Amino acid sequence: RLLLDAEVPALTVTDLISDLPPFRPDLAAYLLPGLIRDLPSSTLFLTVVDPGVGGERQALVMLADGNLFLGPDNGLLAMVARHAGQCQIWRLDWRPARLSATFHGRDLFVPAACALVRGEPLSLSPLTNADLAGYVWPDNLPCIVYQDAYGNVMLGVRARDIERTVLLTLGGHSLSWARTFSAVPVGQAFWYENAFGLVEVAVNQGSAAQTLGLSVGQVVTLAGFPMA
Repeated sequence: RLLLDAEVPALTVTDLISDLPPFRPDLAAYLLPGLIRDLPSSTLFLTVVDPGVGGERQALVMLADGNLFLGPDNGLLAMVARHAGQCQIWRLDWRPARLSATFHGRDLFVPAACALVRGEPLSLSPLTNADLAGYVWPDNLPCIVYQDAYGNVMLGVRARDIERTVLLTLGGHSLSWARTFSAVPVGQAFWYENAFGLVEVAVNQGSAAQTLGLSVGQVVTLAGFPMA
């Protein structure tokens, strides 16, 4: 953030999220489309969940539905690409004069983002969607992908893809749908469509993670809903 502010001081920089599950781009991939869906067009998204930094994974530039994305090719951008109406992907071949082996967020992706904002040319090689790591992953992931500070847990499942009659089974509990917290008694667990359009599990005035014994990465059963 400090580098972006210093290099492009007129740029508006917004931190979307900074506490994604570490080392799990396969989970963050399902949260990312919800995080970006209400933001204005022509936004540049700098996305870094990069456990393979310094290894064989490639760096990507992606233009999806009018927005630019920068990030590692480890599945993080896969769901954005799959859900986009129009998508172009390039391998970022450009490298700065100084590049550490293990801090590409600072040394590679931020300088590349600054160059793109300033309209400076970068060396890129075109890729197809099929070249993208994770592109064959399913549209929905019946798994906990994120836990917030209140103990609510989000699934990698788009709420629009399941019926309200579906029962979620996790932590030995079967949960039904409610529109919002006030629709259930205090202390009751339920699932609902959150502000990102994802299925979220919560307890009214309580912690779903603590009450139900849940954790990030845990698999969820959706009774009556065939997962694609």
